Amino acid sequence: MTTAPERTADLYPTRGTAEVITPRKDPVVWSRPGAAGPFQPSELSDFERDGFFAIGELLTAEEVAVYRAELDRLVLDPAMRADPRSIVESKSQSVRSVFEVHKISEVFAKLVADPRVVGRARQILGSDVYVHQSRINVKPGFGASGFYWHSDFETWHAEDGLPNMRTVSVSIALTENYDTNGGLMIMPGSHRHFVGCAGETPKDNYKRSLQMQDAGIPSDKVLTKMADDHGIRLFTGNAGSATWFDCNAMHGSGDNITPYPRSNVFIVFNSVENAAVEPFAAPVRRPEYIGAREFTPVR
Repeated sequence: MTTAPERTADLYPTRGTAEVITPRKDPVVWSRPGAAGPFQPSELSDFERDGFFAIGELLTAEEVAVYRAELDRLVLDPAMRADPRSIVESKSQSVRSVFEVHKISEVFAKLVADPRVVGRARQILGSDVYVHQSRINVKPGFGASGFYWHSDFETWHAEDGLPNMRTVSVSIALTENYDTNGGLMIMPGSHRHFVGCAGETPKDNYKRSLQMQDAGIPSDKVLTKMADDHGIRLFTGNAGSATWFDCNAMHGSGDNITPYPRSNVFIVFNSVENAAVEPFAAPVRRPEYIGAREFTPVR
């Protein structure tokens, strides 16, 4: 299926004249209690409560070596660097992200279909799933820029047309995640409320937002209250660790000014029952390599 369904009611208004806070209208865990899968019931309960769940060792050291070598190959490939799916740092001109890696690389396609990965997505979302977005992120040492606080769903709803919060992401570390090299930060429990941001979506906003996000950013006042209410969790761990997090969890990461790189593979699974429609708050859709319009289930 490549044509977007007709747009549904907008449950989560955003990109208007003022900030609007909307209580979440969707479940966090969509499967029935006791649904089979890699997650234990207590782990799903933790995910539902916090909006994330961290796994100390999803991949073995041997598997990490394979995926890290593939990441390095893609990042250093001149043809890949020239591909529009590659995003480069504005200052250093080094590759920051490569999108649609599950289609570019057979190695990463196998990771997407790994039962330890897609099985958890199905368990959380209660259905078959497809890949809404995949990418490798590279944060080399000495100055790689971070990602400012945001809810992914705000962008995916506004600019990609995802109707409901039935989407989950996994960030799999391919290098050591220290507390100093720009690791992932999440506000536990922040997924319970949607922050509809103020300001219209600029045309072709994705060209800027993938380097430095501007549209879809909550105000300092709202972020301060959320941090006061929920706190901030910083994720550290060895290469091979993984963090699953809800699409509406408020998260971000800092710059990496250490000598130690931080690289990961990032996969977004969406329910086949939540296929993208037309954007809710943007003049045009983002390219399909950023927000998929092919809804074939992962097998």
